[in-house]
Amino acid sequence: MSGDQHAQPPASEHEDLPGLRERIDRLDAELLGLLSERARCAEAVARVKRRQEANPVFYRPEREAEVLRRVRERNPGPLSSEAVTRLFREIMSECLALEHPLNVAYLGPVGTFTHLAARKHFGHAVETRPLASIDAVFGAVETGRAQFGVVPIENSSEGVVTHTVDCFMDSDLLICGEVVTPIHHHLLTQAEDLSQVQRVRAHAQALAQCRQWLDSELPHAEREAVSSNARAAEIAAGDPSAAALASQAAAEHYKVPVRAPHVEDRADNTTRFLIIGSGTTEPSGADRTSIMLSTANRPGSLFSLLKPIAEAGISLTRIESRPSRCTPWNYVFFLDLVGHQQDPLIRDCLEQLRASADTVKVLGSYPQAAT
Repeated sequence: MSGDQHAQPPASEHEDLPGLRERIDRLDAELLGLLSERARCAEAVARVKRRQEANPVFYRPEREAEVLRRVRERNPGPLSSEAVTRLFREIMSECLALEHPLNVAYLGPVGTFTHLAARKHFGHAVETRPLASIDAVFGAVETGRAQFGVVPIENSSEGVVTHTVDCFMDSDLLICGEVVTPIHHHLLTQAEDLSQVQRVRAHAQALAQCRQWLDSELPHAEREAVSSNARAAEIAAGDPSAAALASQAAAEHYKVPVRAPHVEDRADNTTRFLIIGSGTTEPSGADRTSIMLSTANRPGSLFSLLKPIAEAGISLTRIESRPSRCTPWNYVFFLDLVGHQQDPLIRDCLEQLRASADTVKVLGSYPQAAT
């Protein structure tokens, strides 16, 4: 834009309607020109990478995180930071598709919250592949059928998704990103009255997250855990006696009416998802590092593992334990640390842990989720 255009006064309701519409038309034309210029730059980046790199990497999570963080910091309003983040995410998604299309596997089917997390993180210009299990998502990325995968890791009210944690024990895949998504469950059913609902289906975690509402509003209905909320919606589409707990996207995709919105017991219900891939991620300036530790079952063993972290002043945001599956009553610990493994504090701490723990496995350093 020219200096004169930047100097234009802000739009005012005192201007006449034709003048405001004319200004919007000019701005739309300028935006279109800038978007096209950005897309051409992305195409040029792809050509340079292919010319200069033997195995070019087109998707850089740390680069996208930096761009989105800068957009939020510079946002003058009146659009919310969430709105501008969503807009720029889609712009980057379309530009990346011009460089190199991405294939992303996720815990399906269509309409799951994992599907929504994949769209939130990668935008709508990627090819998404719904799979039936968390194991299948790991397998698709490990074999190269998908470049990245999206899996749930923890819910704010129901805790860790143990299946995802267990998959990391046997996989060499790395965490390269995270997504935090508010979870709003709706009751979907073809029944016109809730008294007609005989069975409510959903993923086990969704049933747990809506326990109080179900006890109060549908005490007569049986509850059945299924593989996903989207699968529950698919069943409810053809069974008027059944209801599902699912997302608005699932309601729209499977054409099942929402009879009761927002039935989750906690308004702040949130789920964290992980992006898994085969490559490492460089520092973005606001990162998290996930590690897996194991040690012999002896007095003070956990204290000895946590001591270097505490002494270094590193923030520990999550710790979980899982059976090692090798020796009875031996456990593996999963920890999330604030910082990147290339940061001096984290690097030195990992060195100390390797000297004292039986096993230290870095699951990945990655940008913290943009809220």
